[in-house]
Amino acid sequence: MNKNIIAGMLLTLTTLSYAQDDATKYAASITPEDLKKHLVIIASDSLEGRDTGSPGQKKAAEYVSKYFKAYGLQPIADNGDGTKSYLQKYKLYKRSFGDVYVKIDGKKYEFNKDFYLNGLLSVPDEMETPVVLAGYGIEEGTYNDYANLDVKDKSVLIFEGEPKSADGKYLLSGTGEKTKWSGPISWQQKAKLALAKGAKYIFIVTDKSGEDLDKEIRQRSVMARRFSSPTLKPVQESPNGIASFVLTPDIAASLLKTSAQKLNRIKADINKTGKPLTKLSTGSIAFRVERVSETIDTENVAAFMEGSDKKGEVVVISAHLDHIGISPNGEINNGADDDGSGTVSLLEIAEAFSKAKAEGKGPRRSILFLNVTGEEKGLFGSEYYSENPLLPLANTIANLNIDMIGRVDDAHKTEPKYVYVIGADKLSSELHAISEEANKKYVNYKLDYTFNDPKDPNRFYYRSDHYNFAKKNIPVIFYFTGVHEDYHRPGDDVEKIMFDKQAPIVKLVFHTAWELVNREDRIKVDSHKE
Repeated sequence: MNKNIIAGMLLTLTTLSYAQDDATKYAASITPEDLKKHLVIIASDSLEGRDTGSPGQKKAAEYVSKYFKAYGLQPIADNGDGTKSYLQKYKLYKRSFGDVYVKIDGKKYEFNKDFYLNGLLSVPDEMETPVVLAGYGIEEGTYNDYANLDVKDKSVLIFEGEPKSADGKYLLSGTGEKTKWSGPISWQQKAKLALAKGAKYIFIVTDKSGEDLDKEIRQRSVMARRFSSPTLKPVQESPNGIASFVLTPDIAASLLKTSAQKLNRIKADINKTGKPLTKLSTGSIAFRVERVSETIDTENVAAFMEGSDKKGEVVVISAHLDHIGISPNGEINNGADDDGSGTVSLLEIAEAFSKAKAEGKGPRRSILFLNVTGEEKGLFGSEYYSENPLLPLANTIANLNIDMIGRVDDAHKTEPKYVYVIGADKLSSELHAISEEANKKYVNYKLDYTFNDPKDPNRFYYRSDHYNFAKKNIPVIFYFTGVHEDYHRPGDDVEKIMFDKQAPIVKLVFHTAWELVNREDRIKVDSHKE
């Protein structure tokens, strides 16, 4: 063999050996103690769960910015006045329910406690309307609850469900089978019919009571959150479509100036005779359903480390800074794992690379350390970045995203040395190989690909911030250790974080990033898997 070739090979091997030694040296600065040092601040009660746009989330942004500055990382977000900042500011827009109530004879009833709403409605000022009891609110075949009623420009009060005889048969089907007038969405059919008859508003008397009613109200309250979800663009809504108020029998009886027992007898008479109401029952009700607009000011935190000879290309390492804030009952959801664990991991990786650069071992490619917000609201921070990148997406070679790596799930109670790796092979076979090799050389954890399966029902590949990079054809890895009993609950606290288990995963991300930023060739985008 040619001596020059042999010398070249030896030089290459020596260089690789030194590079590996360098990587190991700087990875050693990532410690359980340092991770905990940061997390006790990020996940403290004083930050009140870091809800997107909240003072606590902004305190977290200030905290990580302070350390990024101390590590010598550059701010690259434009302040609009020629100066630069670590904060990439953006807005979320939200429409939500404001003052909502029902009032009968001056007595006010509370939204999502005494009654709830189906659908979306807006009544900005208090309105009072006459109300007509319209039985079950059904018109089908020879059965017609509206046959002798004038409901034009009035509100209608109707019973939930459909007539049913004492032998258990439904009047309309003649069997034990329900028709379209019963079930979770039957209210829509009834509301459409009432509106077609000229009614203005619909009030439904629920069959539920006690714990069953409380459970139903809680469920409906959760479902109604879709009408209060923030968006990246100003909300346009048409709130006066199909909707209904759902009242208890007691409130409905008060409305008709009768008792719940008498109201039940009216319902029982319909069931017994199989005929609609023959006696008119009326009342009057006042109500208000206020919809309010809100703008949420929030910000991603972006810290830049410039590379050397390949500085035009960049690796983005990300984690989300926000959590879900304070529960309605006043409990703080500190989100130590979700995603405090990712946030402090980013700080440790940034520090390790900064130590390397300070000693002349800086990365060839550039690195952007990106703490996004709005993840809990809908991956908004990463979406905003992907649409308004601080660095060209065409030059972004990969995204390594960390979200919840501080605990273990039920599947790994007896083998905590693992991490779920999601997405590594979706766009680049080389990224997958680099990840596998980094783990084999430096960490030797179990890389679990369960959630990488496109058939996995959890669809975690689509549920964290890496996905907004993947949509732009940028190879990604999502590091995750699974959900646990404290997911999105007040119990997600620092005391339960397994820092000794977390630190090697952070080192795995560091070693993977080290290879990506220092290798000769940019990784290829050669896979197009689901």
